[in-house]
Amino acid sequence: MPSADELAPEIVYRDSELLIVHKPPGLPTTAPSVSEPCLVRWIRDRFPDLRPHATSRLDSQVSGLVTFALTPHANRRLLEARRAREYERVYLGITIGEVPLDEGEWSWPISIDPTNPKGRVAGPGRGEREALTRYEVAARTPSATLLRLMPATGRTHQLRVHAAKAGAPLFGDHQYQGDRRKVLPDGSVVTARRVMLHCARVTFPSIAAGGALAAERCNGALLQFQAPVRADMKKVWLALGGAPPDLQA
Repeated sequence: MPSADELAPEIVYRDSELLIVHKPPGLPTTAPSVSEPCLVRWIRDRFPDLRPHATSRLDSQVSGLVTFALTPHANRRLLEARRAREYERVYLGITIGEVPLDEGEWSWPISIDPTNPKGRVAGPGRGEREALTRYEVAARTPSATLLRLMPATGRTHQLRVHAAKAGAPLFGDHQYQGDRRKVLPDGSVVTARRVMLHCARVTFPSIAAGGALAAERCNGALLQFQAPVRADMKKVWLALGGAPPDLQA
């Protein structure tokens, strides 16, 4: 079983404008009820004076970095960075599907699943929105592929849906055709108990007090934050024949 430390959120960075948190798997970013556990509630329980606004949300099963704006100024500037595609995120994902090319992009639109309004599908349909994901192969083993996934847009379940549409569903992602078990040639079994996806790095223009993002902003300085994969994902990758250095953003 994971230790309590492995299941707890970690504060990566905090100032008057921003809060960056390393979210564990199993904890949603937000919840519809104030009584339900979520990352926002965890923050407010520890910092009652903060009013955190998540500028992107990770699914409950997904681990990694979540950026919170703490002021209207920070929220506005981060929205501007996203529109300008200066807000960059790098995810690591494991698939046991086929990935023939070492790099490329997926540009299928994302629509609401007609059979499940909480799910999404790749292709035209209700609520259709354009979506773009760039990918690179970070490492391969005989049993699996480790991907770097870089979303240029931020649609619900985008990376999971795009990977599934490409024939490379993420390991453990049962909702989107991903297997939860892999039998290796020696007969041993590797099990993914959640979606093997992790937000490993975020980069965006520095937000200066009172002002500015981009060329004005600290002479164009960037803020970059990284978070190592959680122990459960590392264990799965090593069991699939990977090496620890592969898991670098």
